Amino acid sequence: MNLEFYRPTLEALTPYIEGYYFIAPGTHADNLHYWTFPNNYFIVSVSQGVTIEMEKNRLLVRPSAQQTVLSNFVSRYTTPIEVLYDGPILEITIYFKPLGINHFIENPHSLFERNTALDFNPFSDFIPNMNEILSTSDRSLQRKKLEAYWLSKLQIREFRHLKEVLFALESEEKIEDIAHRHGFSRQYLSKLFNKVIGKSPVEYRKIHRFRAAIANQKNMKSLTELSYESMFYDQSHLIKDFKQLTSVNPYTFFKKVDTNQECLWLFI
Repeated sequence: MNLEFYRPTLEALTPYIEGYYFIAPGTHADNLHYWTFPNNYFIVSVSQGVTIEMEKNRLLVRPSAQQTVLSNFVSRYTTPIEVLYDGPILEITIYFKPLGINHFIENPHSLFERNTALDFNPFSDFIPNMNEILSTSDRSLQRKKLEAYWLSKLQIREFRHLKEVLFALESEEKIEDIAHRHGFSRQYLSKLFNKVIGKSPVEYRKIHRFRAAIANQKNMKSLTELSYESMFYDQSHLIKDFKQLTSVNPYTFFKKVDTNQECLWLFI
């Protein structure tokens, strides 16, 4: 199968959508099997003519004779998810940035409570429009239709304090100090984060630190240097988090995963 990743071309979408990719039948094998690792995005996938089986930490997608459109989302995961496409399929997957989905869907808290589900259908015209996009053969036209659709749903909301908190969480400032500086208790900040981000500040920072280490790794000479440049206490802290978030140590992870790809997957 072929996978093509894109950044939004519409500038109005770039603060809220990290990117999206298309999966389509190709000239090579029609099976795709990989592990995907925790991130801080809200991820929406839409597929045409498939059946989907979702278990804990495993997603199985198979072609179906029924040309219905299924849409699922993942808002939170702290361990790797195994994904298996057993046959050719058509799919669009969209990565919404932290806070991003809040600018398209009013009060997505009920979605965050479930972490993941197979019934993402936020608007009455969502499935018909996604079906039309998936049925379009021209990639450029698909992209225009997809971005135009999400632009039509954009409702910019004010999250000034939370944007500042997110920025601070990506530094080494203590979470309690961040909360107090914005007039919150740590408990209230955690409650607010779960409502609009879908995870706690501690979890958000842990995943951000992990992703930062991956981005920094190519410029580092050792794991010790990588640890300090990526806000870990020391090398042992980095190794511990990598084992929790990827189920392997960082040596194995960096050996087996192509960190230059937009989609950070370990293929099986």
